[in-house]
Amino acid sequence: MPTARPRHSVTETDSIAAALDDAARIWPQLRDDRAALLRKLIEAGHTATAKSRSAIREAAGAATGAYPRDAASELKAEWPV
Repeated sequence: MPTARPRHSVTETDSIAAALDDAARIWPQLRDDRAALLRKLIEAGHTATAKSRSAIREAAGAATGAYPRDAASELKAEWPV
């Protein structure tokens, strides 16, 4: 199919094959279209990553002031070099 968009080649390694087999159980309507399953996995991974990054940003600084400023240095000093 002609397209102006970039194309990517991916070799189906054992781990990618396993991921696609798992994806076929999640999206059974796509079980015979490995390329569509790969696109679904990429989209799902992007969504999951974005949610994780958002949760990290929201939690950042939540413990500010809970420990003394030099607490990390004091803990590190307790361990032998």
